[in-house]
Amino acid sequence: MPATLKTVTLGCKVNQYETEFVREALARIGYGDAAKGQPADVCVVNTCTVTAEGDAKSRQAIRRLARENPGARIVVMGCYATRAPDEVAALPGVTDVITDKRELPEWLGRFGVADVPAGISQFHGRSRAYVKVQDGCLMRCSYCIIPQVRPPLASRPLPEVLDEIRRLRDNGYREIVLTGIHLGHYGIERNWGKPKSEWLRLSHLVRQIAQIDGDFRVRLSSLEATEVTRELVQVMADHPDKICPHLHICLQSGSDAVLRRMRRRWSARMFLDRCELVRQGLDQPAFTTDVIVGFPGETDEDFEHTCRLVREAGFSKIHIFPFSPRRGTPAADMPDQVPGRVRSERGKQLKAVERDLREEYFRSLIGRNLRVLLEARSQAAAEHAVGTSCRYAPVEVPIGGGLGRLVDVVARDVIQGPRIWAQPV
Repeated sequence: MPATLKTVTLGCKVNQYETEFVREALARIGYGDAAKGQPADVCVVNTCTVTAEGDAKSRQAIRRLARENPGARIVVMGCYATRAPDEVAALPGVTDVITDKRELPEWLGRFGVADVPAGISQFHGRSRAYVKVQDGCLMRCSYCIIPQVRPPLASRPLPEVLDEIRRLRDNGYREIVLTGIHLGHYGIERNWGKPKSEWLRLSHLVRQIAQIDGDFRVRLSSLEATEVTRELVQVMADHPDKICPHLHICLQSGSDAVLRRMRRRWSARMFLDRCELVRQGLDQPAFTTDVIVGFPGETDEDFEHTCRLVREAGFSKIHIFPFSPRRGTPAADMPDQVPGRVRSERGKQLKAVERDLREEYFRSLIGRNLRVLLEARSQAAAEHAVGTSCRYAPVEVPIGGGLGRLVDVVARDVIQGPRIWAQPV
């Protein structure tokens, strides 16, 4: 009987990629995904430690797998495993704790994988594929534990990334999302000691990917404002059919005072200037972001600065995080911690601002052509499909046929959700 596998992934796109890498490597020695309700021989948990809630969810996942898969070999990796390996090792059923993702090839070799893959060729259960291009972060934001639990900066060789994207393209993936712990740092550790004319940057990688033949598109995941360079915007402008006109630029706060306490590297004005640079270079781009509300010392005036900035930037989506103290970071011990009820209320207020901005941006797209990746059948009507447009707007369209393909549509209206109602071109 074939050996069986279950995986659980918590946290970011990088974790999801790394889980897929392990699944594909184990498939080479005969492991297949366990059927629903079937106990697995091996369970892999990729953990998150961004917040205390991430730790708790990781522990819950491990305990649940131990109950449901008696006798299974439970392998735990990820940022929580790195931060608290002894704590993880003491949980029920845990047999292996991988504390450094750089050890994955060695661990897979010991497990019996003689031919460890250089990357992935599929992405289980997804219409789009994430591709990790770098690891590590040099920033030391006062609220973030991640630089302490990820490996040092390491960018993957450009030819290796290009080969992986070609494999994914050949296997039918029509959207590739470039991701990393700090995507905008791609290449920088390879540049140390070299003349500037020989530097490798994210813009060089994106241009090379855009020149790969085939019907697929590229989307960039999270960037910092300083990394939205003229060179990167020019590459996006030069390849409008290959590179999605959408950038996720991390804000965290619109108050300069709060940004300084967060140890961020720019002012609110500089952030808006980078958004304007993108608007000048691209056709009606979409902006999304992250915001922390209730950071220690955040006043009502600071919060109002954030609300004003997000309106001026015109974000179509905001990931809102009420501040959560992370033990081991400077922010956890800062004075003037904001009460939970205030953090919650500010989150609700910002969510209302986001809803208005989201609908406003979607309405600005009515009448224009959009390229949509079809991802699922609509729950409202079986003959309709739903998907994601190049500008990161959810779209519903009356179209049959296979999912996982790119189609051209015309935006006609904004419907409940909100999402765009569109017609095929």
